[in-house]
Amino acid sequence: MLRLAAQMVRFRKGSFVATLVALTAGVAILMTCALLVESGWRHQGQPQRYGAALAVVADREMTVAGPTMFGETEYTTLALPERGSVAGELTAELAEVPGVARAVGDRSIAVTTSAAPEVPTTGHGWASAALAPYRLVSGGPPRSGGEIAVDTRLADRAGLAPGDTTDIVTAGESRPYRVSGVVESDGAAGERAALFFTDARAAAVDPRPGRFDAVGVLADPDADRSAVLAAVRRVADGADAKAYTGDGRGLVEQPEAAAARAFTLQAGSAFGAYAAMIIVFVVAGTVGLSVRHRRRDLALLRAVAATPGQVRRMLLAEVGLLGLLAAAVGVPAGLFATGLIRDELVSREFVPDGFTVQGGLLSAAAVTVAVGATALPAAWVAALRVTRIRPTEALGEAAVERGLGSKARVVSGLVCLAAAVSLTGLTGATGGQTALAAAMGMLYAFVLGVALLAPWINQAAARLLGPVLRTVWGDSGYLAAANLRANARGMVAVLTALVLSVGFGGTVWFLQDNLQRQTEVQSRDGILAQYALTGGAGLPAAATAEARRIPGVVAATGVRRTSVIVPGRLEAQAVVAQGIDPRGVERTLDLGVRAGSLADLAEDTVAVSATQADSAGWELGDKAELWLGDGTPVTLRVVALYERGWGFGDVTLHTRTLTGHTVTGLDDQVLVRAEPDAGTEAALGDLARRHPAAAVVDTDRLTGELAQDLAVSGWLNKLLIAVLVGYAVLAAANTLVMAALARTRELSLLRLVGVTRGQVKRMVHAEQAGLLGVALVIGGTIAAVTLSTIVHAVSGQRVPHVPAAGSAAIVGGTVALALVATMLPVGRVLRTPPVEGIGIRE
Repeated sequence: MLRLAAQMVRFRKGSFVATLVALTAGVAILMTCALLVESGWRHQGQPQRYGAALAVVADREMTVAGPTMFGETEYTTLALPERGSVAGELTAELAEVPGVARAVGDRSIAVTTSAAPEVPTTGHGWASAALAPYRLVSGGPPRSGGEIAVDTRLADRAGLAPGDTTDIVTAGESRPYRVSGVVESDGAAGERAALFFTDARAAAVDPRPGRFDAVGVLADPDADRSAVLAAVRRVADGADAKAYTGDGRGLVEQPEAAAARAFTLQAGSAFGAYAAMIIVFVVAGTVGLSVRHRRRDLALLRAVAATPGQVRRMLLAEVGLLGLLAAAVGVPAGLFATGLIRDELVSREFVPDGFTVQGGLLSAAAVTVAVGATALPAAWVAALRVTRIRPTEALGEAAVERGLGSKARVVSGLVCLAAAVSLTGLTGATGGQTALAAAMGMLYAFVLGVALLAPWINQAAARLLGPVLRTVWGDSGYLAAANLRANARGMVAVLTALVLSVGFGGTVWFLQDNLQRQTEVQSRDGILAQYALTGGAGLPAAATAEARRIPGVVAATGVRRTSVIVPGRLEAQAVVAQGIDPRGVERTLDLGVRAGSLADLAEDTVAVSATQADSAGWELGDKAELWLGDGTPVTLRVVALYERGWGFGDVTLHTRTLTGHTVTGLDDQVLVRAEPDAGTEAALGDLARRHPAAAVVDTDRLTGELAQDLAVSGWLNKLLIAVLVGYAVLAAANTLVMAALARTRELSLLRLVGVTRGQVKRMVHAEQAGLLGVALVIGGTIAAVTLSTIVHAVSGQRVPHVPAAGSAAIVGGTVALALVATMLPVGRVLRTPPVEGIGIRE
């Protein structure tokens, strides 16, 4: 059978090329997604500052219990947006563990150096230098609050040496420090430079007093390391923290490494899942159509004594050979594409320079198995009908179109449509990523339901469109309607591919546009202030108070960006939040409050967006239980519900609620409302000059910068969406070409009985018009329902924004695709003399 399969592949180039193209493109796309996941899974960062530590105890993630289903509680583990801290007392507790030589608390302090502001730098207390360990190259350790030691990377870039003085920005203030020494370690360069204050000075500028970012554990040289690690883990568990060892120490040391790891795991998994579902439709449809077009060959094999098992094994062998060939081409293509995407992710600062594409063998094996697991069953199912009947009936069966399908197919299709309808309710009842996932499930359930019910849809459409086709195209329209009715089952793959490209493209592409548009519009309409004081190094709370004292200033509001973790009906999730001082906020911000008042915002209260309130089940006056960005649980009373969550975050807190719970402890900007023609710009400029890296900008520029940031963040989504939509379009073109080339005998017979070339072309045009009309109506309906549901769930807007140019591109592109992919192969078929074409095998 393997030899026969190889011969069939050799002499059946047309259908096998189409199958190979679908398989290869699927392998390449899945390989790219899988390799992103594998690279993220293997990425651990480079433990430099903690190179000498046996373990590092830190609090970087939290696990939240979700709803209980079927007697089991679901748990969600989330990375802490503001990097959790550990109590200072934990250092003494770890130091008492037998075998521990020393436990050193480390503070990671955001700093900026005036001598080399382009070099990312983190400040620490001098005691933590032992965790690398760092050794002095020149000079000595810092001994007073006005001294620092710098590492060689910072010293070389800034030209610093012992005895030099440089300005260091910490806690939003610039202060001169004397360089006491230069240090280096034997570890890797890392992503950030390091400078060291005295321990007392580090504690003074740390926004989290009495706590450490992490605690490094140094073991005695002769200690039993396994026993020490076990004891350290017990202590860490008791403090609701985690002990990181080996390469995992790099995730604690480098927050950007942990963020890159989480980002690639999430992005690769999400888009891999979407791609896998599309590839299931495409590969199964292409393989099934290829087998169906060869029913005469398979029937002949059955008639000359080939057993059903032999024919099935031959088909599986053919698909297996094509799968291996697709893997041989698609895997290297995926590797190459992943390298390009990695470079783009680095240039757009999604991941740090140290992130590399790693692995490949595991991804290649998984992808090859996944595509094979889709293609082989599709070939098996497609061959069941022709191999189950008696040999004497096989040839006759091949010449006659089968029935529309079984009752099981009808029931399955209706179940899928019912599931899709039920998912619309789930999408509307949730928010955030849960709503997005439910919406994508709804989209695929609709498409699967259409694919299963396509024979009946095609036949009903042919009957309804028959009079229209006859009126427009005359006799050719009559033939087209007859063909559509008779070949209702044969056009299943064509209809499914077209519906998939229209429905998927219309949903996911416009969804990204809607989210960006909502964010920009809400931000623009919600900012009432004319000016914004922005600080690249952060702004202390005192900056807001100073702005309020400027003559002509009506109100000033400090804004601190953060994220918090909120419970959901299905799972907890991190949402964007902001901290504000509510004094005079009604003059600087309009969040679209629909209930309650922001004036009631206090340290023990919270305001939430209406969407988030619906998702979490909160109402005005309820006690909302949530977690701040560092994992601190809080219970706050809901005092306001507002509409503009996309522009300003789903949760708004009092700034005092966030004190000690953010990494920097600083505001990001101060919004200033001034009297018209009050001449406050000069005074605001003076205020900006008193704070490092601060500037005064018009609030219109804030929206412009936000739009640029959204365009950057949306780049990856649109890239992967374009790839997936492109694959759906490729599948549609592939299917249309296969279907057209398989009609050689049919069209030759029509010409032999007197139908002219022009009538044949018009007949094909009429068929395509009918199929396109059905596909556009169904695909457009699916896209409209899915898009409106998800946009309403995440933004509260009932009517989504659909750009005219975008919708015209989708409709026009689908029409052009169908015409080109059909008329070109049909034109080739019509160039074959009909007498010769009638003898060509199907």
